Amino acid sequence: MAYEHAVILTGGIATGKSTATALLQLYGFRVIDADAIAHEMLDRHADEVVKRFGAEFLTEGGKIDRKALGAHIFAHPEERKALEAILHPPIREEILRRSEEQERLGKPYLIDIPLFFESGEYPIEKSVVVYTPKEIQLRRLMERDGFSEEEAKRRIDAQLDIEEKRKRATWVIDNSGDLKQLSRECERVKEGILKTFE
Repeated sequence: MAYEHAVILTGGIATGKSTATALLQLYGFRVIDADAIAHEMLDRHADEVVKRFGAEFLTEGGKIDRKALGAHIFAHPEERKALEAILHPPIREEILRRSEEQERLGKPYLIDIPLFFESGEYPIEKSVVVYTPKEIQLRRLMERDGFSEEEAKRRIDAQLDIEEKRKRATWVIDNSGDLKQLSRECERVKEGILKTFE
């Protein structure tokens, strides 16, 4: 049965989820990456996207210009819904297919879904939230992506508040310190997950 051994891995923008994912993979977890699947589906459904949004979002190589499309849908929430209507059904289908593959191994695995709580689309109870306080999240996002404070705040506010995600999580990985602390947190959560599925 799909999702039986699945644990959601989520967090907020610039909370350090990618680094935590890499560490958890080093500890032996297999990961289904919803973002990577979304990129695949964007390429696979490029014709539909161009038909809906226009050829100005195509690169010279004939691929979708993700950055330009992202900026456009971020500025127009109703456009975001139109893009989700094209991409979300095939993304869900592919995640389900990969989950069924993982279930054959009978071991816990992670599904990395950045907007898991926002979407409410997956019947999975156990979740890990990579957490960092909002002020650190804001600073990291500005440093990482070169955003102004206003732009960084807008991106953070577009997601469910990180404190709310923390409350809903089964396990929390606190990433408010350095890499050593993050590594210890990932190890602690790994032990918790393995114990749950014994």
